[in-house]
Amino acid sequence: MLEVLQLRLLVDVLCASLVGFLLFTRVNEQRTLWLLRGYLFLVALGWSVRTFFDKDAYVPLPLTSALIDALVLACSLSLAILWQGELRRLMELLGTGRLAVLLGNPQSKMRATASTVAQLTDAAGRLSKSRRGALIVVDLGSDLRPEDFLNPGITIDAQLSSELLLNLFASDTPLHDGAVVIKGSRIISAGVILPLSRQGISRYGTRHLAALGITERFDRCICVVISEETGTLSLANQGRLERPITSSRLQDLLTDLIAASVSSTPVKSPSPRSVAAGTQDPLP
Repeated sequence: MLEVLQLRLLVDVLCASLVGFLLFTRVNEQRTLWLLRGYLFLVALGWSVRTFFDKDAYVPLPLTSALIDALVLACSLSLAILWQGELRRLMELLGTGRLAVLLGNPQSKMRATASTVAQLTDAAGRLSKSRRGALIVVDLGSDLRPEDFLNPGITIDAQLSSELLLNLFASDTPLHDGAVVIKGSRIISAGVILPLSRQGISRYGTRHLAALGITERFDRCICVVISEETGTLSLANQGRLERPITSSRLQDLLTDLIAASVSSTPVKSPSPRSVAAGTQDPLP
């Protein structure tokens, strides 16, 4: 009987350690990591007190156990408020069975290449010079599906090229107001309507809010934005917007982010140093 209990305890510890490892590997923001460490420490402390100092133990600690449980409950409610976007994303991925996304293992068809970077950079630069508004979503492993958008748009499924992107965002075409979704080296759909972010509503236009909204919900996708009035280039990643940027800066960012996604490491957010806090782009 004792051996069975020890085996169950070992399996319990191993499973909990695996969950903790997955959580730590998915978090790359330092402050969020500190919060997670503190919360998991309280959970582990509460489990230890209940396991080794329960009512049948030689030295019971009922008051300490109750206090730790109350702290864990209060922290759980606080984190549920602070991380409501992340928890919603987790529930969506679990509900749709996208375990590969949770494990950080993007499918090969989603892995962009150097050619993808070159085509995107060329198209974005030319769109910026001609001041044509554009919104380009690059799926780096989030496995975006039609139900993730407000409107899935029109299926394209064509080889990515700068010329095709320029045609899709031509002002006299019916698809130019929506977003283009790219997976790997293929354009999946166009005219896609993205969910909007609630942050910076008074500072950004619709395209920038859409870029922030989709990257808030899915951390393995990025979004290139070109302002219609100013031609300013921007890049959104993990709910953060870097702007304004040059074509060469965009190429460097795309190269780094795509390389990180291929190596299955967490995609780091671009530095917010160039976010123009007082600039407001017009509605597209």
